[in-house]
Amino acid sequence: MEIHIGKRTAEIELLSKEGNNVRLTIDGKEFEVDVVMAENGACSILHNGKSYNAELIRSGNGKSYKVNTHFSSYNVDIVDTKAKYLRMKKKEEVRQDDKVVSPMPGKVVKIPVNEGDLVAAGETVLVIEAMKMQSNYKVTSDCYIKEILVNEGDSVNSDQQLILLDLNVEK
Repeated sequence: MEIHIGKRTAEIELLSKEGNNVRLTIDGKEFEVDVVMAENGACSILHNGKSYNAELIRSGNGKSYKVNTHFSSYNVDIVDTKAKYLRMKKKEEVRQDDKVVSPMPGKVVKIPVNEGDLVAAGETVLVIEAMKMQSNYKVTSDCYIKEILVNEGDSVNSDQQLILLDLNVEK
């Protein structure tokens, strides 16, 4: 997920959670922390033997928080992944690019095309699952599948090239 902390943007991925122990990445760097949340919004985080305390105040929409620490306050916004995906998809539909790129991390569920196939505008070329939701990736113009860079079952990262396309199709 993408979060905005003041003017900074960070990409956060939850790797695992067992009780209070959380493994996550922040901009690709892995962290292991012990997190305890109290009912009043207080949060205690233990990382590498150091303790950090914060107060989380949630806004009405549940996607924005004010985070108060002992010395500072931060406005934190969680970017709605579905809205981000739809924004990116809408931009892609304006003009077909010569590649299909993943807008978010996920897992390749299905590749219904093969290299060399001629696909028509609107045809699905890849299905990715992210956050328990499957997304169909479609081309917006007729093209050939030049090269498939992933396999079914592969995990993919945000902005990773998945399929290369040849847009030179005679009409």
